Amino acid sequence: MRRNTGRLLRGIALLSAVALGATACGGSDDDSTDKAVSASDVEAALKKGGTVTVWSWEPTLKTVAADFEKKYPKVKINLVSERSGDKHYTALSNAISAEKGVPDVAQIEYFAVNQYALGKGLTDLAPFGADKLASRYTPGPWNAVSEDKAVYGLPMDSGPMAMFYNKKVFDKYEIAVPTTWDEYVDAARKLHKADPKVFIANDAGDAGFTTSLLWQAGSRPYKVDGTNVKIDFSDANAKKYTDTWQKLIDEKLLAPVNGWTDEWYKGLGDGTIATLTTGAWMPANFVSGVPNAAGDWRAAPMPAWTKGDKASAENGGSSLTLPSLGRNKELAYAFVEYANSGDGVGTRVEQGAFPATKAELQSADFQSTKFDYLGGQEANKIFAESAANVASDWSYLPFQQYAHSIFNDTVGKAYVSGTKLADGLKAWQDASVKYAEEQGFTVEK
Repeated sequence: MRRNTGRLLRGIALLSAVALGATACGGSDDDSTDKAVSASDVEAALKKGGTVTVWSWEPTLKTVAADFEKKYPKVKINLVSERSGDKHYTALSNAISAEKGVPDVAQIEYFAVNQYALGKGLTDLAPFGADKLASRYTPGPWNAVSEDKAVYGLPMDSGPMAMFYNKKVFDKYEIAVPTTWDEYVDAARKLHKADPKVFIANDAGDAGFTTSLLWQAGSRPYKVDGTNVKIDFSDANAKKYTDTWQKLIDEKLLAPVNGWTDEWYKGLGDGTIATLTTGAWMPANFVSGVPNAAGDWRAAPMPAWTKGDKASAENGGSSLTLPSLGRNKELAYAFVEYANSGDGVGTRVEQGAFPATKAELQSADFQSTKFDYLGGQEANKIFAESAANVASDWSYLPFQQYAHSIFNDTVGKAYVSGTKLADGLKAWQDASVKYAEEQGFTVEK
C-alpha cells in the first residue's frame, strides 16, 4: 500500500529514493516473495546457477564468497566492496531511485534497516523461512532486523559493549576498575588528579555512543510504528545518563578528542585516554591502530547504572539484506543465509568478525580464545555475557541518519558551551520532532 512515502522521506539524502520501492516487489514477477519460498526452490536455483551482486564493505565476506562459489560452482558472487558509510548508502539510494543497478544483496547497518524497510526498499525474508532463524541470534541484532512477523535482513555481526581499560595506567595510580558509572566518575576524578594529562575517556559528543548509553540505562526515547513515531528524552532513565555524564563534562574529566582521529589513537597509545566503552569489535582496531600499547589494555563489563545490574547495549553492527529491486532472490537469500547463519559464520569469526549468533558466542572455542593484545585475556567471555544482556526492545527512528547529523548542533553544544546535557537532549528531541512533522510522520505528543 502506498503511504505517501515519498513525502515522508523527502530531504533525507541517504533515503531520498527508497520510497520508489514502495510499490515494487522486485525485478520481475518471478522475484515476488508474497508466497512462501521452499528450501527446494532455493536448491533448484543453486543448481541452475547465476550471478549474485553483493554490496558490502565487510572484509571477511571475500573468503565467504569464494567458499560459497566452491560449494555451488554454478553461482558467481560479484562482491562490490569499495564503498562504506554514507557513500555506500548514497549509492544504494541512487540505484533504487534510478531503478537500475540495484544489488541483489546489500549490507545495511542496524540503525538504518528501519529506514529502508519503511520505504518498502527491502524484501521481507520471512517467506524464505528467515523467521524460523530468530532463536539463533542474540536479542539486539535480531530486533534490529525484524518487525512483527517481517524479517528484513539476517544479522551479520554485533557490537555488544564492554569497557576497555588501560591496566597499566590503573595499576600505576592504584585505582580500582569501575563496575558502576558512579565508580567510573570517581575513577575519572582520581586519574585526573593524579595526572592532569590523563582522562578517563575521550568524548566530544557522539550520537551513537549517547544512544548506546541511553539504551543500557533503560531509556527508550524512540517508539516507531510504521509512520507513527514518538521522540522523548525526558524519562527517568535518560536522567541517569544526563546526571552522571554532566559531572564528567562539568569537571572537565573527558578528553575533548573525537574518535578515529590521530589524536585519539595517540591518547589510547600513550595512556592519556584510560578507558574506551564501545563494541566488542574493538580489539582488532587496537591491534592495527595502537600497536605500541599491546599488553597494556584489558576488557571489563560495561559499568552498570545500578550496582549488580547486568544490562548492556549494542554499539555498531550490520545485516545483509535483499533490496526489493534486486533480482535472483532465491540465490541471494541462499548466500545471505550461508554467510550469516551457515558455514560462513565460522569463517568470518576465524578472521576476526564478532558474531551475532548464539552458537558461536557460547562455544567453548570462542570463549576460550586468548587475546594477545589484551595480555592473554579470554575477553570473549565478557563480550558474550554482554551480548546476552542486551535488551531487545530498543528502536531506531526511520530517519536515524538525519537525527545523528543534527546531534552536534543540539546535544553537542553541551560539550563546548554552558548548555546542560539534558537541555541538549531536549533540543535534539525538538529538532527531530520538527523534522519528522515536516516529512509527514505522525508524531505522538
